[in-house]
Amino acid sequence: MRLHLLLLLALCGSGSTSGALSYGLGGSWRIRSGNRSLELLGTVPGSVHTALFQQGLIQDPYYGFNDLNYRWISLDNWTYSKEFKIPFDISKWQVINLVFEGVDTVSEILLNNVTIGKTDNMFNKYIFDITNVVRVMNSIELRFQSAVLYAAKQSKAYTSRQVPPNCPPLVQKGECHVNFIRKEQCSFSWDWGPSFPTQGIWKDVRIEAYNICHLNDFTFVPMYVRRTQVWNLEIQTFFDVISPIPVGGQVIIAIPELKIQQTNNITLQPGARIVELSVKIKKNTPVETWWPHGHGNQTGYNMKILFKLDKDLTIERSAKVYFRTVELMEEPIKGSHGLSFYFKINGIPIFLKGSNWIPADSFQDRVTSDLLRLLLQSVVDANMNVLRVWGGGIYEQDEFYELCDELGIMVWQDFMFACALYPNEQGFMDSVAAEVAHQVRRLKSHPSIIIWSGNNENEEALMMNWYGIKLVDLPVYIKDYVALYVSNIRAVVFSGDKSRPFVTSSPSNGAKSVAEGWVSQNPHSRFFGDVHFYDYGSDCWNWKIFPKARFVSEYGYQSWPSFSTLETVMQAQCVKTETEFYLRSRSEIVNGKGHTMGAMYWQLNDIWQAPSWSSLEFGGKWKMLHYFARNFFAPLLPVGFEDQDIFYIYGVSDFHTESKVKLTVRIHSWSSLKPLCSTVTNPLVIKAGEAVSLYKEPVYKLLKRCGNCTRQSCVVSFYLSMDRGHQSPTNYHFLSSLKDAVGLLKPHITASISQQHGTFVFALETSAVAPFVWLDVGSIPGRFSDNGFLMTEKKQTVLFYPWKPTSKNELKRSFRVTSLTDIY
Repeated sequence: MRLHLLLLLALCGSGSTSGALSYGLGGSWRIRSGNRSLELLGTVPGSVHTALFQQGLIQDPYYGFNDLNYRWISLDNWTYSKEFKIPFDISKWQVINLVFEGVDTVSEILLNNVTIGKTDNMFNKYIFDITNVVRVMNSIELRFQSAVLYAAKQSKAYTSRQVPPNCPPLVQKGECHVNFIRKEQCSFSWDWGPSFPTQGIWKDVRIEAYNICHLNDFTFVPMYVRRTQVWNLEIQTFFDVISPIPVGGQVIIAIPELKIQQTNNITLQPGARIVELSVKIKKNTPVETWWPHGHGNQTGYNMKILFKLDKDLTIERSAKVYFRTVELMEEPIKGSHGLSFYFKINGIPIFLKGSNWIPADSFQDRVTSDLLRLLLQSVVDANMNVLRVWGGGIYEQDEFYELCDELGIMVWQDFMFACALYPNEQGFMDSVAAEVAHQVRRLKSHPSIIIWSGNNENEEALMMNWYGIKLVDLPVYIKDYVALYVSNIRAVVFSGDKSRPFVTSSPSNGAKSVAEGWVSQNPHSRFFGDVHFYDYGSDCWNWKIFPKARFVSEYGYQSWPSFSTLETVMQAQCVKTETEFYLRSRSEIVNGKGHTMGAMYWQLNDIWQAPSWSSLEFGGKWKMLHYFARNFFAPLLPVGFEDQDIFYIYGVSDFHTESKVKLTVRIHSWSSLKPLCSTVTNPLVIKAGEAVSLYKEPVYKLLKRCGNCTRQSCVVSFYLSMDRGHQSPTNYHFLSSLKDAVGLLKPHITASISQQHGTFVFALETSAVAPFVWLDVGSIPGRFSDNGFLMTEKKQTVLFYPWKPTSKNELKRSFRVTSLTDIY
């Protein structure tokens, strides 16, 4: 489905000359190599690599060093071909078009040996008029050029100036000049992914036939008018009117749940026409708004639009309408010389907590509906409310955004430009403009998308001089940058969508970058916009190394895909420490810094099996980091830290109303399951959406009153509880490095497994305090309710939610439990 619309065109007046017909050309195609030494069958949508693998001509491209062994595939020029019969009388249709939703990437298209068009942009939709070429029996060919060779040729032909970087770092074993082709930028390799520059028809392809006029596109966006406090639903319909005379009629818009039925008279003049419609929702109509996950419901309303036109032509579309507002707030902050940078949804400030999304596979035809739902369900299961669709990948498929709408996942949507400068040649700029116009039109109706962003890290790359540009040449490169992202992309975005904010880059200084001519002298400023932060040389358990910034849209640490090394423990604990710092910084300003309102770690998912920054393994299995995220992104959380030997606990709330809580603080020695002391505070108040200091005590006093503990022999745990029985996750604070822990014993942990309907209950029992308890059931797909936890009590119950049917016996055979002492 596209934009929740019915993809199949209306079949109106079958057998007559009115209406429209659609005939899909997906399925089996023939594929041949450049010298015809290989000929095989492949599936559309798909790619050459997956076709070769499915036919048994190559191994799994992800196996071993096959990214290098199969480089020859990307260097060849492949041809897709198909013979097909039109299943309707073509003489009865005035216009017949060939429509490609996506071609990867550079191709010449021939129908019945006649060239009908060319493609050079993976992200564009292509429509070719084949009315005078199509026959009853047809042959079609797409003659592809190697994306690698095409990019090299384009780079060589561009003589105005160097457009760095020429090639990726040698360690990536990737291909060069990806910035000269409008294609998935990471397909030429990235630091977490392989080089597989694919070729193929990667989206749907079909024949469309119509008379009189045709509805090419349909999009809409609800706008809230604050002055009158009413909603206006603004609808745009895009027609191709082939009638030589105007076409009249009516359009009926119905939203039954809101008791709306509106009829407008319309007249369509010949040619390409845009019909703009507006539905004013009455002020007294109870409209439920769409909210991010954890903040409310994702209410949507079914809408139908029916065009009744001359000559009995009817066209009908249906869609899901969601009502929500979004504002990017950049305002002065008391106690700081900078500006805020946060989002209001439906007038409420929302702390954005989530991660960054990369393509789920190098071969998009392998990204199934089940995989998308699994990955995105894991986002909300970990209490996240936002994903950033990173600018080096793809504009995701329609189902991705539909699921985000359904699940309440906000989307920070990059345009597909990343870590590079780009040419300013007119053909390239025109292609980008068409790409952006298409993607904005395709995606703007999704409430989940809350911001457009021009690129990933290109302002930073330019102004921090990643590429060694001579100072005398910098103004020219800045001019090119502004021409692409402001004069071109930004202008096209706002011509198609004024309902959400746009920033030129991530990171950027937001309004400050604009004021400096769209690029800032210091894109890393802690006082403006968003930042990306990586520091692998410092102690990541020390919160003082992290930036007290307005919004942190990238940060992270690498790990392996399993628990076999300490890196998994280190990644989870480091990201936990950093994220909790950002969470507790939301309500305070220290030395002008703070008011942090977003934490999006790098990265959510993997493109293949490899060490990376992800919290989900390739295929969706949860790493320890993802379990940690489920806790540190909880809507109510206590955060503990030390400053100058004083131990603090902050309470962090995402609730829309103030919370009355009690704080429980416990001290355990590493050598005993019995707590040495426990303290429960009087009721405390956390204001709506804020972080507040709840507890403060010098560490030496805390240790002294709890049985003369030492930093090395004891650990602190703490949680918040509310009157209504709601309890936060139990958090903890290590008083020393675990390598210096005194009294830490090797625990004996057992599990008794039982089943309750579709869920399995693991009743755990330990002989000693156990840090980083890790439960694993091998290849059985599913997740636990908690994992990687500190076990300070003798017994603990954990649930397992299987993603596919399994049994208690199968779980028993696969179950393994480890803790820190097993690998340290």
